[in-house]
Amino acid sequence: MIAFIRKLTQNRIAWAVLFGSTLFLELCAMVFQHVMGLQPCVLCIYQRVAVLGIMAASIIGFIYPKNLILRWSGLLLWAYSAVQGLRLALQHTNIQLNPSPFTTCDLFVVFPDWLPLNQWAPWFFNATGECSDLQWQFLSWTMPQWLIVAFGIYTLISFIVIAGNLIKGKCCSS
Repeated sequence: MIAFIRKLTQNRIAWAVLFGSTLFLELCAMVFQHVMGLQPCVLCIYQRVAVLGIMAASIIGFIYPKNLILRWSGLLLWAYSAVQGLRLALQHTNIQLNPSPFTTCDLFVVFPDWLPLNQWAPWFFNATGECSDLQWQFLSWTMPQWLIVAFGIYTLISFIVIAGNLIKGKCCSS
């Protein structure tokens, strides 16, 4: 199993599947925002950026997956982005399900001065909604609750894949 996981990360198909899953999530976000008219909040935008981080990781890994530096760069960015997305989704869920004047999100997105994404692509990175608003539910779960599931899966798989690439032994000589 460990050898299979290791060989999987050295194959472009695995990285392409990861890319496809993140592209699907970003397209869903665009449909929710621009077709269904849902207003993304600050935490929604930050979770969107976390998905873009996983997408960037998949592109890095896809470039040349047999290269140790590119593969590990992709793996580490994937894990970091997934953990940050999970943290944000948990925070967002807490704000929605336990409303309190003491737990709120920012009014505006904050990006570094050298990367003002909300100015470059406001249609994608501008937050116009309120974090505590329940705008959408499916099977009685809110959007951030579904993102906990998605980011939880991304996190778990990234940790399994990283462990599979770290473990040495008879099974993993290549």
